[in-house]
Amino acid sequence: MAIDVRPASEFEDVRKVLGPRSPGADVCWCLSYRIPSGLNKELRGPARGEYVAGLCRAEPAPGVLAYDEDEPVGWAAVAPRAETSFARSRKIPHVDDLPVWSLWCIRVRPGHRKKGISHALIAGAVRFARAHGAPAVEAYPLDSGDARVDLTMAYPGLRKNFERAGFTRAAATASVLAGHPRVLMRLDLR
Repeated sequence: MAIDVRPASEFEDVRKVLGPRSPGADVCWCLSYRIPSGLNKELRGPARGEYVAGLCRAEPAPGVLAYDEDEPVGWAAVAPRAETSFARSRKIPHVDDLPVWSLWCIRVRPGHRKKGISHALIAGAVRFARAHGAPAVEAYPLDSGDARVDLTMAYPGLRKNFERAGFTRAAATASVLAGHPRVLMRLDLR
């Protein structure tokens, strides 16, 4: 299976990976870390999807999508850290003043997991960030060791997958998700 990773500029493809089954449902749409908390609480139902549609029309796109042939099968959110809530986080530290990009969400559609798609998404997100001038990419994955992680809470990714992609541990964090600590991982692109 050849996985192709492309900028997430086609809203209908993003919708297939992130959108709800019911159009009126309040799902994350991967906005929780991207927009201010007040706006995140204000956007309800279809307004969330409409906001993401606007992001897909912007440059750069809000992340990358993985495709198996022409079927969208995965998503990774990546953007300049300064444009995310990680810029103001008290739990995720700043390592330095470098204008890094953040990679904070990886999602693979059911039926397509355990096929290496998350690895392709990490690599594709790094290529995307590099193409847009990122000097480094940070991620904040779960440091779960060999412990099993609930798939609904594994969206930040797993430390071992980022290590395989060349990321190294840059700092501890005060963030814990689903009982697992998160660690700040970084890949220097300079």
